[in-house]
Amino acid sequence: MVLFQKAVLSVVASFILSIILGMILIPILRKFKLSQTLSTYLNETHKSKKGTPTMGGFIFIIPCIITLLCLLILHKISVTYNFIIILFTFLSYALIGFIDDYLIIKRNNNAGLSEKAKLVLQIIVALVFFFLFMKAGNEPLLWIHTLGFKLHIGFFYGLFILFVLVASSNAVNLTDGLDGLAGGLSLIAFLTFGIISFSAGWLDGYEEIGLFCFILVGSLLGFLVFNTNPAKVFMGDTGSLALGATLGSIAIITRHELLLIMIGIVFVIETVSCLIQRFYYKLTKKRIFPMTPIHHSFEIWGWREQDIIKLFWIIGFLGASISIIFGVFV
Repeated sequence: MVLFQKAVLSVVASFILSIILGMILIPILRKFKLSQTLSTYLNETHKSKKGTPTMGGFIFIIPCIITLLCLLILHKISVTYNFIIILFTFLSYALIGFIDDYLIIKRNNNAGLSEKAKLVLQIIVALVFFFLFMKAGNEPLLWIHTLGFKLHIGFFYGLFILFVLVASSNAVNLTDGLDGLAGGLSLIAFLTFGIISFSAGWLDGYEEIGLFCFILVGSLLGFLVFNTNPAKVFMGDTGSLALGATLGSIAIITRHELLLIMIGIVFVIETVSCLIQRFYYKLTKKRIFPMTPIHHSFEIWGWREQDIIKLFWIIGFLGASISIIFGVFV
């Protein structure tokens, strides 16, 4: 019951803080014209979004850190090794995203960090994560809790961790193309991982990881007040890279890496659509989808932006519900 009270307190506190910060930060971003240049390939409906401030990820990142510090000062949570690893990943990928957003704004185009530079930075952080993870005494196991399956894969587990972190961070980044889409799906995913973490009593620091997830749920809910259609602010790479990598890190720490596929099913669909489009175009010089990520194809097919977001949120919720059944009750 005490843990439930902490979770509720965390959600409420981070929600209120994100609302307050959003009201302060968005006018500042507008004043200094910190907006992202929109791609010329997007359809007419996106032209009205020109000039919308970016770097809105700070609206949920800063309240998250403040809430954590308050809980630490009040001795409501303790610092554990696993929690430090997740927090390190969260802040490191947020920094990479911030550098990318800053360069985009400074150059007044979409040329931020190059794909290679961004990938190198993501891999460096993932390597540090792997080092810290293994130093904690974790075994390189591919672990499927539901089936009671464990497979020692040795060196390949390091490559697996690199893939999970880089893929998850980029998947959320690709999905962040419609108002509230990535934010709402991330909220659902962190809520799911919060519930799963609370049931992982065998894990050192499971309470802190769960509370961290619920803090993000509250701060993301506050962010969505400003990000849902019509968006007053975009999260930018500052937010999307941080959210994606953190989802991946929690999946690894809680040993639910494969379940992440179902929890983030929409992120997976969006990423796979881009991969299919790219490889098919290289082979045939033709496109399977009108435009990727696939949410843009739905726009071209005549769907309203709000309807696409609702559909994808529902798919994300269904994937999360199934994941809770397998991750908690089975």
